Amino acid sequence: MRLRALLDTDALGLRLLGGADELDRTVRGVMTTDLRDPSRYLSGGELVLTGLAWRRDTSDTEPFVRLLVSAGVAALAAGEAELGAVPDDLIAACARHRLPLFAVNESVAFATITEHVVRQVSGERAGDLAAVVDRHRRMMTSGPAGGGPDVVLDLLGSDLDLRAWVLSPTGRLIAGAKMSGAGPALSADVCAQLAAEHLTATRTGRRGPHRLVLGGATYSLFPIRGGRSRDVRETVLSDWLLAVEADAGDWPDERLDLLQGVTQLIAVERDRRDAARTVRRRLAQEVLELVQTGAAPAEIAARLRVAAPVLLPGLGAAPHWQVVVARVEWEGGDIEAGPVAQSLLEEILVDPLATGPEPSDRIAVAHSGDEAIALVPLPAVSAEHDGSESGIHADVLLTAVRDPLSAGLDGDGRVTLGVSAAVHSAEGLRGALEEARHARRVAAARAGRVCAAGHQELASHVLLLPFVPDDVRRAFTARLLDPLREYDRRHRAELIPTLEAFLECDGSWTRCASRLHLHVNTLRYRVGRIEQLTSRDLSRLEDKLDFFLALRMS
Repeated sequence: MRLRALLDTDALGLRLLGGADELDRTVRGVMTTDLRDPSRYLSGGELVLTGLAWRRDTSDTEPFVRLLVSAGVAALAAGEAELGAVPDDLIAACARHRLPLFAVNESVAFATITEHVVRQVSGERAGDLAAVVDRHRRMMTSGPAGGGPDVVLDLLGSDLDLRAWVLSPTGRLIAGAKMSGAGPALSADVCAQLAAEHLTATRTGRRGPHRLVLGGATYSLFPIRGGRSRDVRETVLSDWLLAVEADAGDWPDERLDLLQGVTQLIAVERDRRDAARTVRRRLAQEVLELVQTGAAPAEIAARLRVAAPVLLPGLGAAPHWQVVVARVEWEGGDIEAGPVAQSLLEEILVDPLATGPEPSDRIAVAHSGDEAIALVPLPAVSAEHDGSESGIHADVLLTAVRDPLSAGLDGDGRVTLGVSAAVHSAEGLRGALEEARHARRVAAARAGRVCAAGHQELASHVLLLPFVPDDVRRAFTARLLDPLREYDRRHRAELIPTLEAFLECDGSWTRCASRLHLHVNTLRYRVGRIEQLTSRDLSRLEDKLDFFLALRMS
């Protein structure tokens, strides 16, 4: 299709800002991006849609436009929702490089433009393939009754004789030809290997489709990208992939374009499912805030009564609950880790307890700072059990996903998880949350990129700490630590950090001084001040233990 045809389509709401002499350019595809450098995902001829999140200041504009022109894109369309209007520096840069520029009204969704371009491009290139894409589009946009991605993949099989599957980044089978039992599905091992190859290729910046030979069969992997991101690490652990049993290396451009169009349609379904989790996320966030602010158990219980029907519809008895805490850490880079951990934890726990063929997406995950916290409902256990043997177990939680996740982390990332015991009331949730956090710290102390720990692995004193009454905790920590905090506030003496380091070094003066980059005499002065302010003796085991517990409970 020609760029001129886009302007003639009123439903798209496009307004030309520059490049009137270039409107006869041919559009071969469409891509939505807010990456500062999307060139590795471009093959030429695309209409690029952007929300302008890549633009922090005017200096970012020229390099971005130059990269698009070098990749041979047909035109750029900038959304007006973020900044209210397309910046003048972007208009000027596009004019200098003769890159046609459109403004997209904030009332028009990028998905609308994407679907229109995919349908038109496929129709003009090959009539038979256009019919397939149009059927896919209608199925994907008709709601739950349309069948979701399974229908799209079945049509690929019936119309193009292609066996295909949609996989999560952990290798979970989301949709695929023959999943219903009419033929062989992919084994869990093959799914994990395909996901690992996809994540490795994504992290190393290789342009898809990626090809892999397993058991004599060749698979081509197409990324399914949902949200837009400045850094691939923000989405690599949550984006889906399309695996096709075929070698796409010798495919004509028309068929590659069709598969790219299919991935864009499935991305719409990915975003729809993500949006459907909004209610569960909000419930988890509300419960988490109540627990962390010390709300009355009755108030938390009332919120849980609202949450239970949403998470476990039709459940008559009040469930037990477990808490899972996850953290994703990257070496370097300014990445907001909380949402990354939230998406990953939702994926890992999407089917934690189900025994049937369908996934049980019933968990609620919130994020606080750099960690994600999952509230997992469990069916009520019988009177002779206390719930300790039911539910999620840390030792098996990551077994099936360790290899794909390690590939996605690519040597510069780390995932750690902690799992609490099951609790049967609102009174136990605060203890469960702290227990899961302690377990995650135990996992973080281990070697490896992907680690988990459960409540069974906690040392005895750590296991007891979450269940100490709040008033006792506050009184104990205040008596020992408040004098040090007040002194630090007035003198900036860093007595609290010094105390933590001294205990972590087992009272070794030389190791502690080296860790803090202090002279030993300076360290001795600080420790002496701590002892003077608290009337304690840090050479005594009992006093060391009191300080250790106070720091853990603070």
